[in-house]
Formats: sequence, structure tokens, C-alpha cells
Amino acid sequence: MITDKNLAQEIIAKRIGMELKDGQTVNLGIGLPSLVSNYIPPKVEVTIFSENGLTGMGEIVHGDRINKNITNAGGQPVEVLPHGAIFDTSLSFSLIRGGHIDITVLGALEVDQDGNLANWIIPGKKTPGIGGAMDLASGSKKVIVATTHTAGGKSKILKKCTLPITAKGKVSMIVTELGVMIINGKGLILTEIHSSTNIEEIRSLTDADLFISDDLITMM
Repeated sequence: MITDKNLAQEIIAKRIGMELKDGQTVNLGIGLPSLVSNYIPPKVEVTIFSENGLTGMGEIVHGDRINKNITNAGGQPVEVLPHGAIFDTSLSFSLIRGGHIDITVLGALEVDQDGNLANWIIPGKKTPGIGGAMDLASGSKKVIVATTHTAGGKSKILKKCTLPITAKGKVSMIVTELGVMIINGKGLILTEIHSSTNIEEIRSLTDADLFISDDLITMM
């Protein structure tokens, strides 16, 4: 099991970056998903969309490159590429609800084997609000969950979500620091495994029913 949080997040973000294809419009959620923008392969050209009203978003910036007026949905300073545009919320959500987002990458509090996602609230705790998560998960053509495999020693990948649902049956891929899992209507299938772990460990850390692909490969 990988215990270094930064390393775990890097593994997840790099692997999801490899999932992106030329010409796609991609939304990256707050937190871990936003790191994917730093790991898009150099020959792949995608348009990064942010629901706060920005398309053509580049990488997270630091130091003298920061413009406090240009941020992603999580408030992190980002660059706008030459083909980018800034617009209002109504247009932003029209793009989302109109089905124009090819891939959305979202974090998770919980995700289950039926593709249900819970990522917006823990009852009894303060929350900034749902934001665009429900719209993005429902309106995007493909939803990838980027999450560490466990939290506080407990699996985040469950048979059934116990927290309030953000979107029902919309997740098609889960990427953790330990592997890649797909949801295809028949269950949760492990298709890639990280070199630092093994099937037995992943099974022990996964609450969901986990099937192993006949074509299982080492995580790319």
C-alpha cells in the first residue's frame, strides 16, 4: 500500500492524463482531479473546461505567473491558453447540460460498484455547496473518478454508497493509486494494477465485489 499522499495523487493524475485523447473537451474537478492538467501527454491536445466559466485552461501556475482573477473552480490560479475563453455561469452550465463535455474527472467521498458517486456532502458537516458536480456527472459523456483507494483505513470503493448520492450510475472508470477499475454494468473489474501492490491487497482494501480482468496489466 502506498502511504505517501503526494505520490499517490501523482500516480492517479498521471494515469488519468494518459486517458485523454486529441480533440476532447475535459472538465477537471476540485482537488486531486485538478492535478491532471499537469500530466497531459505533450502530443495530446485537449480543451480543459472549468465550470466557473473558463475553457482552454492550462496548468496550475505559481509565483510571478499568478493572476488572482484567473482560477479554476477550486480557486487555484491557472493559465489560459491562447485559444481559451472566459464566460458567465449560464453559458458554462449550458455547455455542461447540453452534453458538450467529453470527460469529467471528479473526486469521491465514496463510489460504488454500480457507478454511483457520492462526493458533495457528509451529513452534519459544513459544505460549500454542490457546485457543478451533479450537472457535470450527469451531463458528461464519460465520468472518471480520481480517488485514493482508502480514507482513514476504510475503503472508498463500496458495494453501495452510504452518503448522499451526487449522480446515479454515471461513473465508468475509477483510478486509484493501486489500480484502474471499470464499471460496465456487470460489476467492478480490475483492469490495471500498480506495481507496488498485488491482487490480494487490493481485494482486502475494496469493499465492492471486485472481478479481475483476464487481460490484467501493470498500471500504465
